[in-house]
Amino acid sequence: MKENKKLLLIDGNSVAFRAFFALHQSLERFVNHNGLHTNAVYGFKTMLDNIIESVNPTHVLVAFDAGRKTFRNEKYADYKGGRAKTPTELSEQFPYVKKLLEAYGMKYYELQNYEADDIIGTLAKQGEEQDFETTIVTGDRDLTQLATEKTTVAVTQKGVTEVERYTPKHVEAKYGLSPAQIIDMKGLVGDNSDNYPGVAKVGEKTAIKLLKQFKSIEGIYENIDELKKSKMKEHLIEDKEIAFMCKDLARIRCDVPLEVELTDTVWNGSEHQKLVEFFQEMDFKRFLEKISAATQDDPAQKIIEDIKFTALTKDNVNQFNFDAEAVEGVSFYLEMMGDNYHTAPLVGFAFNVGTKYFASRDTELLKYPNLRKLLENENIDVDLFDGKRTFVGLNRLGIHLTDIRFDLLLVSYLLDTSDNSNDLGKLAQQHDYTEVLEDEQVYGKGAKIKIPENDAEYYSHLCNKVRTIKKLRTPLMKKLETNKQEELYIKIERPLAIVLAEMEIDGITVDTQRLEEMGSEFKERISEIKQTIYQEAGEKFNLNSPKQLGVILFEKMKLPVIKKTKTGYSTAVSVLEKLRGMAPIIDNILKYRQIAKIQSTYIEGLLKVTFEKDSKVHTRYTQTLTSTGRLSSVDPNLQNIPIRLAEGKKIRQAFIPQKTGWQIFSSDYSQIELRVLAHISHDANMQKAFAEGQDIHANTAMNIFELDSPADVTSNMRRQAKAVNFGIVYGISDYGLAQNIGITRKQAKLFIEKYFKIFPGVKEYMEKIVISAREKGYVETLFKRRRYLPDISSRNYNIRSFAERTAMNTPIQGSAADIIKVAMINMQKMLKEKKLEARMLLQVHDELIFEAPSKEIPILEEVVPQVMDAAVSLDIPLKVESSYGKTWFDAK
Repeated sequence: MKENKKLLLIDGNSVAFRAFFALHQSLERFVNHNGLHTNAVYGFKTMLDNIIESVNPTHVLVAFDAGRKTFRNEKYADYKGGRAKTPTELSEQFPYVKKLLEAYGMKYYELQNYEADDIIGTLAKQGEEQDFETTIVTGDRDLTQLATEKTTVAVTQKGVTEVERYTPKHVEAKYGLSPAQIIDMKGLVGDNSDNYPGVAKVGEKTAIKLLKQFKSIEGIYENIDELKKSKMKEHLIEDKEIAFMCKDLARIRCDVPLEVELTDTVWNGSEHQKLVEFFQEMDFKRFLEKISAATQDDPAQKIIEDIKFTALTKDNVNQFNFDAEAVEGVSFYLEMMGDNYHTAPLVGFAFNVGTKYFASRDTELLKYPNLRKLLENENIDVDLFDGKRTFVGLNRLGIHLTDIRFDLLLVSYLLDTSDNSNDLGKLAQQHDYTEVLEDEQVYGKGAKIKIPENDAEYYSHLCNKVRTIKKLRTPLMKKLETNKQEELYIKIERPLAIVLAEMEIDGITVDTQRLEEMGSEFKERISEIKQTIYQEAGEKFNLNSPKQLGVILFEKMKLPVIKKTKTGYSTAVSVLEKLRGMAPIIDNILKYRQIAKIQSTYIEGLLKVTFEKDSKVHTRYTQTLTSTGRLSSVDPNLQNIPIRLAEGKKIRQAFIPQKTGWQIFSSDYSQIELRVLAHISHDANMQKAFAEGQDIHANTAMNIFELDSPADVTSNMRRQAKAVNFGIVYGISDYGLAQNIGITRKQAKLFIEKYFKIFPGVKEYMEKIVISAREKGYVETLFKRRRYLPDISSRNYNIRSFAERTAMNTPIQGSAADIIKVAMINMQKMLKEKKLEARMLLQVHDELIFEAPSKEIPILEEVVPQVMDAAVSLDIPLKVESSYGKTWFDAK
């Protein structure tokens, strides 16, 4: 233990609120793969790191409010009565803030009938008595009353990374008062946030002046006759009882009956594995990278039962010639070093036939006829882990995998979409199988990652992977059958893996010359904007330096300061957005940043990942990531090509057909999630609107704004109605909707209420699906894709609310994802049956993109919508819109 005893006390609610609102402009960006908002958790974690580095505590406790009602409400019924309801997007994060603290190994505590302030006050007093050096972290200046020679109160400034440290000297310098007098000042002035009034017409300056003269509220009233006759004196006399009551409300209790002691708050540091798992759950990739870089120790090895295997080499490979008719099935694993299986080195393989196991480092051996036939014979079932990855890897060897029976990764994902790993060892543990190590335990991690030189160690690991696949096939397939998910696996996910693999292998051609031309155009445009900014600023400066830009905007041009950071003025996008319209330079800076990002991310970024041998990009579709079943795209992410900005949309000009005389053809489902909602909810009004071909957003706008005709709907009204329509699908709250469309929470609440009056079937569906989820513990899509919701019956309101929102939107989003997957499988089959040269290249959410000879475009115009329409039968028609052109840009 450290020599000095240092106690860190954190006001959990206050810091979480600060963190949430500091990052609320980025609310949509901070969402994990389960749909949980994470901005407050992210900000809280950042605060923890900063304060730990600063304080280096030996003891830590984070205090939370136990509820809205405390003893202060008994003294004053309207205490904190004016506060708006906590946004759902924040309240759902509190349980995860506590989970973060558990991973940090920190004690947290709450006490019924008291506030976090009182817990902190009591422990701070105990710390003082036991000679602790105490730091209190809060966003609430009320706690400055606790400052002593041994206790510093660190109050967060705009955000959570900067703090103002209040000691008795700092309180004196700032207010001319002692910390104890802060309570008297609050008694006189009142507190709008806590909703107690104080003395009428007495502000902070007046209160400080009175307290400097009379020391306390008691002193003021003992000497009230000394005050000259004035309105202030009248108010003081009239509000005497209020002043004393408010002082009592403001006084933090330092003697509450705690069930924790300072010995309970000893902090020995964070728990590595818990932090890793938590950051993975939150999708905090940057924090994971930091942990990985900081901890390179080799993990302890588990004892695994020895497995007998034959090491294959060029010298003995021909000795093993299997009778294809006698082989019932093969378990196979192909090892690659790296995530991108299009380029990662192929470093080994293992397979099992009957009771025998074989392994080798030399993947070229798979080309030998006696091994090749095990994978290419359509009568031999192949069991493996990650079919798409394996299909692509084998294709690089010229081997065409013909039949996949069991894909451990896919089946595990379908059994529980919220808990999966791409590491076979970790995934096996989820199914209580421990006879295989995680790759990290064998290969290491980070810069130390490498294949073992010892053949026995390496081959044993590969064969254990194969044995795991073999052992888990029967029990996991049985679970699929019990869940009635066999069809989902056999008819959708398994064939889709092959379709995606074929699309990835084909890739899409990139016109690198056009990209380079665009790069030059953007550089020129960036240079022009730069010169304009310099003219508006009256001088040249480093536009990429927030510090220099801050000086220009806030010192030279005297624009209002929105936010400060440790190094100066904040020039973040959220700050600049608030300054729009105040000076032309603001719009130009925002434009500069947007184009510069497009230049670096999409021009330079795409050029880096374009393969030289075929001038194509070969994205990877992640099939087992999202809990809803939606596909995502990486290396590069082709589902995220910007389209809102004209400059961003131009990037699509660089995606072209592979041959001259060919075209890019695009078809996408129109408003598919809303159509699924209309089907699932059986809402008559919504179904009628779709059946009649109405503009659903204009229709909603007419009803929300109580208009008589579609002609009366303005573009802004339609935009707001569209946000409501899609917001309902995603279970949006009034706070979230207000943020999205720039209205008040009150207006947003009214919009949502009107929406449910227009579409009562939707409201009924949402109520029923929550009840069903509570009874079953899960929700399903139209195709039986299942998402478990263990928190749906939680006693914790915040956890339960998030689960309820998830229950409402998963069947809609998941069914839409399933529909386009069915369409992709049927479309690939159709292209082959008709022997068309056309190829399906990309899936971008609800859109399918093809390339085809110009002569085949009329066929695609007829066939693609037919196939997409027939993917599922709904109560209302699906709508497919198609277009084509010389580039992806021209096809939209």
